[in-house]
Amino acid sequence: MTVDTRALYIVVCGGGYPADDVPDFVSQAKAAGWDTRIVATPASLKFLDTGALAELTGYAVRSEYVLVEDDEEERPIPDAVVVAPATFNTVNKFAGGISDTLALSLLNETIGSGIPIIIALPPNPTHAKHPAFLANIATLRSWGVQVIFDYEDVILEDVPDIDAWKAMFPWKKTFDALEASRGA
Repeated sequence: MTVDTRALYIVVCGGGYPADDVPDFVSQAKAAGWDTRIVATPASLKFLDTGALAELTGYAVRSEYVLVEDDEEERPIPDAVVVAPATFNTVNKFAGGISDTLALSLLNETIGSGIPIIIALPPNPTHAKHPAFLANIATLRSWGVQVIFDYEDVILEDVPDIDAWKAMFPWKKTFDALEASRGA
């Protein structure tokens, strides 16, 4: 790792089709000097090509805890954590302090550290109306977590196809937030 390289952990949740674009986000982050590792929720594994991501990042995709004596991979303290795509389930569990997966443990261990956490959610106007979800987003934001979720006025029935829906995912806002975190 060079002096200018910073460690980035990307938590990938079972957010469906936006997970298809994780390799592009990883490539963009790597080109900007981020040493990137993937931590996947168990539900996300069906959406990811873990072998391709491991080849792209240079590190195994992690979704479960590893015994110390079985682990030779160095894991630096992250300079930033991105959760993309995030899910309703992960946001609610994270705000509740639940650590029942490796991904949630990473988030809960990071929350008080001052390390930037950026959460990007796919468009889902039904979730945007759920009182617990909105309260949990507000809680996370009050803790300093940057939550990118601006779909309250979106009506998915008006989105013509899955490609248009995928295009709505805030990858650019997420990358811009990540780059802005360099000064944090």
